[in-house]
Amino acid sequence: MSLWLLNHLSSFTLAVVLVGGTVAFAVAGSVLLRRRHPSLAEGEHNDMVGVTLGMFGAIYGIILAFVIVTLWTQLESTQTIVAAEATDVALIARDAAAFPPAVRDGLDAALSDYVHAVVEHQWPLMREGRPQYGATERSLVAAFDVLQAYDPRTPREEVFYEEAVSHLNDVAAQRRARITMAEQELPPLLQILAFGGALVLVPLTFLYGMRRLRIQVLFVASVAALIGFSLLLVLVLDRPFAGELSVSPAPYKEGALARYWAPEGPSRT
Repeated sequence: MSLWLLNHLSSFTLAVVLVGGTVAFAVAGSVLLRRRHPSLAEGEHNDMVGVTLGMFGAIYGIILAFVIVTLWTQLESTQTIVAAEATDVALIARDAAAFPPAVRDGLDAALSDYVHAVVEHQWPLMREGRPQYGATERSLVAAFDVLQAYDPRTPREEVFYEEAVSHLNDVAAQRRARITMAEQELPPLLQILAFGGALVLVPLTFLYGMRRLRIQVLFVASVAALIGFSLLLVLVLDRPFAGELSVSPAPYKEGALARYWAPEGPSRT
């Protein structure tokens, strides 16, 4: 459900629906309860309600802060993984300049095929939450085949060969890490605590009575807006490859890898 929302609705629309919906629910609930029980406006239960709100608010705030920080860290880690993978591919492309033309051309073709497979085939699958190793397996194996079949003949070639092999191994490791991150999502228990906690805390604000309706509505709406915005952050950060705030595939098109996207770039098999 969250993937569909992130991939089909803009962040602004999600904000209107989630934050606006939470505020509307809070205001409507508060007004209706006040009309049904006018005595709430006297605030005779405010002492008890205030203590309960403070206790629940503190616990819920800690939970939300933990969830948001965890998801933000996950997003930053995913961006680092993507940048590292693209950098390793670019370094292999630069190392290949020291190899004979046949080896260099074969490696270039494999790398070109790889970055196109990542961006054009694997990325859409990751956005949908169902990444597949097979989308890039053939091109990665082709790069390994080129290096495994090559026997460097000079000390200079040996140095660049060792570097290229090391970077290619790193690409394989980063690819696995990237795909693993694409499959990650907030555990169900934390989802229940984050979204279910809002269903407990927001109605509690209805019980805090104030003589003036306008002041009470402002109080309830402010709490609901803060909670709604926090839930919005949880939603948009939960999936690092989905939504407008998702990780971009731009690193695979920049720097030394830009030539693989030029019309005259290395051909792809």
